[in-house]
Amino acid sequence: MFTIALKQEQYLTYIISDPKSQSRLEVVPERGGLITSWRIQGQNILYLDESRFTNPELSVRGGIPILFPICGNLPDNVYTYNGKKYTLKQHGFARDLPWEVTKQDTQEDSASITLTLSSNKKTRAVYPFEFQLIFKYILEGKKLTIQQTYINDSKQPMPFSTGLHPYFWVREKSNLSFEIPATQYQDQNTKEKHNVTGEFFDLNTEEIDVAFAPLSGNSTSFTDNQRNLQVKMNYSSIYSTVVFWTVQGKDYICLEPWSAPRNSLNTGENLTTLEPGTSKEAVVEMLVS
Repeated sequence: MFTIALKQEQYLTYIISDPKSQSRLEVVPERGGLITSWRIQGQNILYLDESRFTNPELSVRGGIPILFPICGNLPDNVYTYNGKKYTLKQHGFARDLPWEVTKQDTQEDSASITLTLSSNKKTRAVYPFEFQLIFKYILEGKKLTIQQTYINDSKQPMPFSTGLHPYFWVREKSNLSFEIPATQYQDQNTKEKHNVTGEFFDLNTEEIDVAFAPLSGNSTSFTDNQRNLQVKMNYSSIYSTVVFWTVQGKDYICLEPWSAPRNSLNTGENLTTLEPGTSKEAVVEMLVS
């Protein structure tokens, strides 16, 4: 039987567990609605930098941060809407603000927790829209589903991009293999575009930050051959880009589904725009085998 328990340390943590599959998920609503940990049969699926997590002045590196209303950064952190300039820091504000737990549910074969983030005075200062984000985390054995609802409560159309930034724990990057449905990628550091060849990157490079687009499919995976473990991500068609990021000497890789590339609030590229009073649904599934 799936269970949901609470743990109070620096932050209140919700723990969703499935004893049968030995799968355990930890969620910290007040730290950006962050999934901080996912363990299956004693193995870490996610990485978490504990020192950054415990410092509320720093953005978290680890778990599964939520990106909204932008993915990546803007030139000088500035975008223009209706002739007025606004400042938004990298990846937006959803990953830094407290979310509210609005529902919990346990079933025989799954358990879920639903979190909501609503616009407020702080968000309106940098993003002039009334909105609600509703994220439902569902654990079903070795599968994690993140159901998302984006609601525009404004009187004007609301443009945004959204994404997830999962940090997957790996110890030996040279033993990884990937399946990414794209024939081209752009290097964030050089801005150059390259064709995808049979060889993946040298993962011992100091930093790799590339965006794969356009995507020809709705599934991306990587295999950790040392641990005999595969993580497969399935995602809705709203996601147009998969970003791969890793840093030398750190035990993580990031495979990030983004709905739009960097600076889309200025360029309009693949930007999602919700009409007043409407909503948009999206899903990301992560399956471990």
